[in-house]
Amino acid sequence: MKLRLKPPACETCPLYHREWLLEEGKWDHLLALAGNPNTGKSTLFNALTGLRQHVGNWPGKTVTRAEGGFSFGGKRYKVVDLPGTYSLLTMSPEEEIARDFLLFGRPDAVIVVMDATMLERNLNLTLQILEITPRVVVALNLMDEARRRGIRVNVPGLSRELGVPVVPTVARSGQGLRRLLETVQGVIDGRIPTHPRRVRLDPALEAAVETLVPLLLEAFPGLPHARWIALRLLDGDPSIRRAVETGELAQLIPSP
Repeated sequence: MKLRLKPPACETCPLYHREWLLEEGKWDHLLALAGNPNTGKSTLFNALTGLRQHVGNWPGKTVTRAEGGFSFGGKRYKVVDLPGTYSLLTMSPEEEIARDFLLFGRPDAVIVVMDATMLERNLNLTLQILEITPRVVVALNLMDEARRRGIRVNVPGLSRELGVPVVPTVARSGQGLRRLLETVQGVIDGRIPTHPRRVRLDPALEAAVETLVPLLLEAFPGLPHARWIALRLLDGDPSIRRAVETGELAQLIPSP
């Protein structure tokens, strides 16, 4: 399935599905697609990638891994559809996979798909992702269903509160997808700045984080997102603690 653009996408259009492979080095930018279950995330993934998809399992897991590719604005994109999850903070395989990819997969941008009819439920995951990376664009999906239910969303206000762009979409019809991709491009190349909303820590906790981060970087040189990992250690996250104690964390650090 391709984006339903008018006129239909063709080889000279900004968006065009090309015959190129998804191996390392065959794309210009890597995107992660994240969101709660039942937000239309898979529909958006299918609309973006069409037939350019690979489906398998994540290494060592029974959880499905889906990745695909598309071209837009002269750039080639690989997009990884992360497992649908409500949080990054507990122990399910889906949450662990999504968390680890956001921390160590080095995506150039993250598209967070939110259900416009259930904003409160979706905000938990969105705010957690904003703690990890500022390169986020929110696809506010199911806008047609929100209108049908009489729900009105202050999109500019939501964007201001989150500190990242919010683009209304209807993935199943293609509405808003071109603007979404233009916004993603702008975030990646720096034309669209982001200032993500993050929790202000208690001074004592902030001091503990500032003490722990250098120790983590000394033990694990090149560790990305050390601040987030420090926060999870201080919160008692058992999986993060185990990864530090066993040295598994070093295996997750991407090569330079």
